[in-house]
Amino acid sequence: MQIGTPLSSSALKVMLLGAGELGKEVIISLQRYGVEVIAVDRYENAPGHQVAHRAYTMDMTDEDSLRELILKEKPKYIVPEIEAIATHVLAELEQEGVAEVIPKARATQLTMNREGIRRLAAEELALPTSRYAFAKSLNELKIAIDGGVGYPCFIKPVMSSSGKGQSLINSSNEVEAAWEYALQGGRVNQPNVIVEEKIEFDFEITLLTIRSLDESGNIQTSFCEPIGHVQISGDYVESWQPQPMTEKALALSKDIAKKITDNLGGRGIFGVELFVKGDDVWFSEVSPRPHDTGMVTMVSQRQNEFELHARAILGLPVNSELTSAGASAVIYGSMDEVGVSFVGLELALSVPQAEVRLFGKPESFVKRRMGVALAYSDSVAQARENAKVAAGQVKVIKE
Repeated sequence: MQIGTPLSSSALKVMLLGAGELGKEVIISLQRYGVEVIAVDRYENAPGHQVAHRAYTMDMTDEDSLRELILKEKPKYIVPEIEAIATHVLAELEQEGVAEVIPKARATQLTMNREGIRRLAAEELALPTSRYAFAKSLNELKIAIDGGVGYPCFIKPVMSSSGKGQSLINSSNEVEAAWEYALQGGRVNQPNVIVEEKIEFDFEITLLTIRSLDESGNIQTSFCEPIGHVQISGDYVESWQPQPMTEKALALSKDIAKKITDNLGGRGIFGVELFVKGDDVWFSEVSPRPHDTGMVTMVSQRQNEFELHARAILGLPVNSELTSAGASAVIYGSMDEVGVSFVGLELALSVPQAEVRLFGKPESFVKRRMGVALAYSDSVAQARENAKVAAGQVKVIKE
């Protein structure tokens, strides 16, 4: 791997499509290796915009604008960090040899909507999943539930993130409201939802799976220790590492994760979400990029998920070693305001072995993630307690 000097003719350029809090950390990790980074997002002054060499604001579903920008900047690597992208443009440019898409254009296309990835996992790879169906109308949704999925069930847009548009329903009189909510929460203006059986699992995990190059230049797969997490309405609020589980369940989790990521191909880190009950494991979803629950790795691993992603992209050696138990807890905006302030940081950082990351988002919403508290300890239980206490000390205000 040859890396030049940023802002010169020798620069190795990487373009991130999506520059939120996860993209920001990827940018920082890439810049530590002398990479020139271009950050693109749909709104001005996104977290990644604030640290990149250059920043652009645009609708990434606009095919012509996206193609024009990529051809203008000529990055070596394109790294999608969100779902709302004109992915067929990426596929065309990859085919034309303009840039390499991380992990692959096909992986981005399949994982950007729940239909593509669920059909791949369940119907092509025969991985264990919950019962499911897709519906493009309210009537189709009712038929799907009554015809096999049953109650209780989850209804989600096929394209969304952070739990937007997701509902858990228990009876037929909740279907119409869930349908309308899913349409409002989707990333694209298309009436298409997935309805999934609710599995009675013991816990759910994110298994961070890294596809990187070995010393011979061949793809190798490695795993981080499993990450447990709590979600409310589909949005993560707390995560910890490692999540205790049986050896059989962990082996099965790794097998499922390797099968799905081998099929998607390419290099980089994947967040594979799984449901676990005893020794049984079900595939849920996969993201071809760092995962929000994986922010805990900033205090628990020798190389966090962002560093692992950057190294894998660049073809550098990776090390997924766990150094201590860790936990993360979300700091919410708690109000709908622009240009908020944060107080209590000194109190949060007085909590033993605690850290805080404020994302720098220009606008706050009541349930928008504005930061995260992190803590490491000898035990998961203590790390979780310290992270939650630290998060609780940080208050959002508007003067």
